[in-house]
Amino acid sequence: MIEVEGLTKQYGAVRAVDEISFRVDKGEILGFLGPNGAGKTTTMRILTGFLPATSGTARVAGFDVFEKSLEVRRRIGYLPENPPIYPELSVQGYLDAVARLKQVPSDRRKARVDAAMEMARISDKRDELIKHLSRGYKQRVGLAQALVHDPEVIILDEPTVGLDPKQIIEVRHLIKGLAGNHTIILSTHILPEVSMTCDRVVIIHQGRIVANRPVNAGQDPGGEIVIVEIKPGSGGAPAAKALVERLAGVKRVEMQAADGNGRVQARIQCEPGRDLRSRIAAEVVGHGHELFELRASRVSLEEIFLQVTTQEAPDAAPAETAGTGAAT
Repeated sequence: MIEVEGLTKQYGAVRAVDEISFRVDKGEILGFLGPNGAGKTTTMRILTGFLPATSGTARVAGFDVFEKSLEVRRRIGYLPENPPIYPELSVQGYLDAVARLKQVPSDRRKARVDAAMEMARISDKRDELIKHLSRGYKQRVGLAQALVHDPEVIILDEPTVGLDPKQIIEVRHLIKGLAGNHTIILSTHILPEVSMTCDRVVIIHQGRIVANRPVNAGQDPGGEIVIVEIKPGSGGAPAAKALVERLAGVKRVEMQAADGNGRVQARIQCEPGRDLRSRIAAEVVGHGHELFELRASRVSLEEIFLQVTTQEAPDAAPAETAGTGAAT
């Protein structure tokens, strides 16, 4: 449904987005995750036709974003970081105007406006002027305008900004409910937003993609992790560590004391796709070490995010740009 290849946005000597490539399948919810200044908003603006790219290609529903911009915009619902609202209009009047701009047929317009207000939980505010609404409700109005024409693709840039905890939960349920019939990109720097809502995550850092994985894969970017707790025998912990390190497929072993009874815990990083648990157990027990625990470790999204965004990539683009072209 969305295909991005080699997308780049240059501001002078600075690359806000640096040759990124990814795809989003129909009905999928993709979390576009990164720290502030990583290039998230710049990418969203390019995908929605608000900003031209320097190079690369982007397609939505088979249409090139640059060559068929109007076709792409007809198929996209976009909630930017700052909702595009008109304070002097009522909620219903504003959504009706948006529906007209989005060319919703007149016989379906009222139903679509009502449906968008219901989904965003703002039906009780339909007659109020937008300028009188709280920040949270204004954000909901912005969400409703992204949904009013029932688009195939929905792009949400920080959709829960300004919402209280109850409203955040409601928006998460709404987004989850849209999956399947709609393809969604959710741009955020909030980790729980992704882990609770999305099927897959793309992490961007300094304009580059540093991870692209299912949210619940439980895999370290550098390979599988196995946790082992043992009471070392002959040679002590150094001998046990050396034993495991010699196994084919083991990349790194980190060992620390587990308790006051002489036990140690080893964190063993293996090559991607290698399940070495049975071999590790056989070697440890076979060489006289007592085995108390052996398990695969599910690495949290937070750990992965911190790992990939604190490693400096060679020749990485600066995270910020000058003037009005700041990467966000």
